Amino acid sequence: MRRLTWAMGTLAMAMGLLLAPLAHAADVDKAKAVDKVHVAAQVLKEIMDTPDKGIPRDLLSQASAVAIFPDVIKAGFVIGGKYGRGVIIRHEPATNRWSAPAFYSIGAGSVGWQIGAESTDLVLVIRHQRGVESLLKNEFTLGGDASVAAGPVGRSAQAGTDVALKSEVLSYSRSRGLFAGISLEGAKINPLNDYNRAYYGRKLTSRQILLEHKVAPPASARTLISELERYSRPLPKKKSKK
Repeated sequence: MRRLTWAMGTLAMAMGLLLAPLAHAADVDKAKAVDKVHVAAQVLKEIMDTPDKGIPRDLLSQASAVAIFPDVIKAGFVIGGKYGRGVIIRHEPATNRWSAPAFYSIGAGSVGWQIGAESTDLVLVIRHQRGVESLLKNEFTLGGDASVAAGPVGRSAQAGTDVALKSEVLSYSRSRGLFAGISLEGAKINPLNDYNRAYYGRKLTSRQILLEHKVAPPASARTLISELERYSRPLPKKKSKK
């Protein structure tokens, strides 16, 4: 009886997870949006403070955008899925300028025998301008609108495979202290216009935030932008010994 109760509870959690995108719109306030930006900055810092396991800086220095989704919840009982909210920040490699953050959700479902629940931090490195343009659609599918692969980790991207380094989006995950590349084929990314409105105090589209620079990064985003600027500066090249 106890096992059945637990199983039904897990199933209810999984179903609630899959329905979460429909339920979040009514209860967004600025404090919730600001907290999401702060947590994204913390996630980035913790990942990059372990250089041998983090995202290679040469990838960040050339990236067209970075997406950070803290605490993506993955749950399942036969029917499973994952859902989370986070931010995407546009990058101009030539100037190392980062845009104000735009809010997005990520979600994916799956069917199969699976039990359990866990929380994972996800980071996506969008490598090219066409990937950013695709993100501005109402729904962006990883593996469909842009190729995606698990990204290399370490101080340099040279250790990555050809498949990864030819992909438009490189994906990373951190769960229970472990950090590694992850495959996210089929995951869907959608803009959160209600979060943008709550955060900026007026209606703004993702295009206006990320590409048209209609708004400057607010004070609450300074830590995140500073961390991105810091880690997207290429490491100085070592002088060769003669």
